[in-house]
Amino acid sequence: MSATSSRTALPASGSNGIQSKSQLVPTNTVSTSEGITVRARIDPTLTVDDVIKQLCLNLKIKEPPSHLALRDDSDDLVTNENLRKKIRAKVHLRLVSSPAREARETAEKLKFVKDKKKTLFSLQRFIREEQFAKEFLNHGGLASLVEVIYSSAGNTLAYALTAMQNLMDLDYGWSELDEEFISTVVKILVSTNLINVCRPATAILKKLVEADPMNLPTASLPSSSRSPPSVPPGSVYRFGFKVVFEQMRKEQGLLETVVGRFGSADTAMVQHSMMLVNSLLSHVTDDDWAEFINELERLNVRKTVVRLMSLHTIEDLTSCILDFQANLVRVFYRKKTTLVFPEEAPEHDAALKYIWSSSKLEENVDSEEQIVKWRKLGFESEDITREFEDVGLLGLECLEKFVQGEPEFSKLVLEQLSRPQERRCPIAKASNEVVELLADHWEIFGLGYTTSTTFLPFLLDFYRVHSLATHFFIRMWAESGAASGDFNRVVALVRSQIKAALRSEHRDWHEVAHDFDEAEYRAVRDRQMKELELEDDLLSKVPVRNLRSRLYKESYEFVRQQRIHCLMQGAWFVNAIPPSTPKEVLRKPKKPWRFMRLDPSQRHLHYVDSATKFQVRSGTEDLPERIEVSLISEIATGTCAPPPGILRDQNDIPAGNILTPSTLSFSLFSIHEGSLADLIAPDSSRWADWTDGLNMLRKDGGHVASTETAGFVNALTEIGLKIKLLDLSGEMVDIPNGLSAGPPPTNTDFFFADFT
Repeated sequence: MSATSSRTALPASGSNGIQSKSQLVPTNTVSTSEGITVRARIDPTLTVDDVIKQLCLNLKIKEPPSHLALRDDSDDLVTNENLRKKIRAKVHLRLVSSPAREARETAEKLKFVKDKKKTLFSLQRFIREEQFAKEFLNHGGLASLVEVIYSSAGNTLAYALTAMQNLMDLDYGWSELDEEFISTVVKILVSTNLINVCRPATAILKKLVEADPMNLPTASLPSSSRSPPSVPPGSVYRFGFKVVFEQMRKEQGLLETVVGRFGSADTAMVQHSMMLVNSLLSHVTDDDWAEFINELERLNVRKTVVRLMSLHTIEDLTSCILDFQANLVRVFYRKKTTLVFPEEAPEHDAALKYIWSSSKLEENVDSEEQIVKWRKLGFESEDITREFEDVGLLGLECLEKFVQGEPEFSKLVLEQLSRPQERRCPIAKASNEVVELLADHWEIFGLGYTTSTTFLPFLLDFYRVHSLATHFFIRMWAESGAASGDFNRVVALVRSQIKAALRSEHRDWHEVAHDFDEAEYRAVRDRQMKELELEDDLLSKVPVRNLRSRLYKESYEFVRQQRIHCLMQGAWFVNAIPPSTPKEVLRKPKKPWRFMRLDPSQRHLHYVDSATKFQVRSGTEDLPERIEVSLISEIATGTCAPPPGILRDQNDIPAGNILTPSTLSFSLFSIHEGSLADLIAPDSSRWADWTDGLNMLRKDGGHVASTETAGFVNALTEIGLKIKLLDLSGEMVDIPNGLSAGPPPTNTDFFFADFT
């Protein structure tokens, strides 16, 4: 039977427990599990524990207050941080079992109750609460949850996997997961197509990959170190790529299944799948790198992502695509710096044998009894390792794919060999130089350091662009009547054409191909001569390019730290609204302003909503609400509009029901809960600070979203480069294009002298 009381349940002051009705304190309704409902004026200065004690006293509840908690109708737990907000919003509250008690009961039900579906449905949500999670783990809940995953199917399995996924948002409690569990999750991903099962299973694998010892919060290793730190007992940072990939190897077709889901009609499924692949790319170990990258190449992942770029209409995938792009820069950079050793690497030897056999040539000896083989293809010597020293494995792969795409490669080689020595186009050398030019164009300077803010589909088709540019090089050589001393002149022509053909990544492929295949020598030469008037030849030298690469990486890291520091300082934003909000329901909000700040642990965004701006103290004392950074899966931009009557420069509300999104707006999306925040920054600088700073915080690789941040990185790089070059150019020091290392020592009987 339900009862309603109009008396005051909780006093704000006074020893008699009665609050004055004249005080303007919001009234909340509070219900109990026995069906009693009362109206209560709750003092917002009290703690939740004190509120519960007074409720128990006024309602004559004999149960100890420590066994009870308050929740709203959405099952959100009332805490000291959000109590004031719920009181002011007059939220209906329910007096229920405490999280600790609920956790004990849930753990027992998982062990002994046959039908676990209802229990698991509640567990999905409650497991995110720290009080609940700790008690659940203390009562053997993890083992019970794992057992359910082993033995369930359908919705029961989906609920269990989602509960495990949410538990793994914590940095503790799941270190006991073993190879059998990982193997089971892998098998589930391959054996079922149920979306509500595949999404949490994919997210669990991603969490395990990112639980890498290198990601230990206490790790203080230099960035260049690849040795994992010692893992403390009980730490969840004991998994990582190698542990997960070992189970993936045993289950044939897993990676193929995950990549296949890039084409799913369910956007969240695509997002989960891409995030898993990005995490694998970000954490792949040195020992497994070649195998994993080759597998991705076999599955043609680059082409699949290019297709997503062209079909992309939903903002949810932007971060995933840009992260993949940044990861691909890492891949290309690593290949470019991986030396070619045919004697030690069978795959290198196989590629070289294919190239040679496709030429249909035979090796011979010259007048000095030296073997002539690779020089026939345009290399300068027979030392293959040295020939590919600057472009590495990437150069070898580009040449191999060029040969594969040229059915008359042998005819092309014979045509050059039929010419006088000085008139032959060095095809292999030209191929390597094109690799260098493309690496410069796309700024493949460091391990994932890229300032691209837009999709780069042509970057993802690097080998195809290389083939077009190499053909263009050979054609320009012929049309210009070049000789051996004109190599750098032709390189300059190709550099100019690459810049012109790839001036926009939004062009169609046939336009790019036309620019390379049909451009006339005279037109290219005229444009290149005009460019020479503005270009400094010094900047194109190899040592200077290498110096720029190092400075670029340092500048990127500096700007990254600056952006994160801005997040820790905090800023005011406008609480925005979706553009689809009908104008007839638009009204000026009571709390249009939000102050947000990242805590020092970089795990939570603390915030407060307010009717007016005020001076926020340092720390998080003034910021009662918070958002877990780990829940943010996407930082989408240009997503929301300002509410009416807030911004001074706001335009009138347009006709119709569609509002115009602000260019300074951004939304924080979670796969679980949709939008966590819709905000409008006060200016472009704050917008760049927060969109880029939040992206750069992510464990699975970050990217730059604003042209402002990209501009800062490039400006710092160029300033640093010019300062370094002043030391040389001021002394009129000649910078060579390359240095010869000379022959290695014949023995180890030497030492390096110290110069002071």
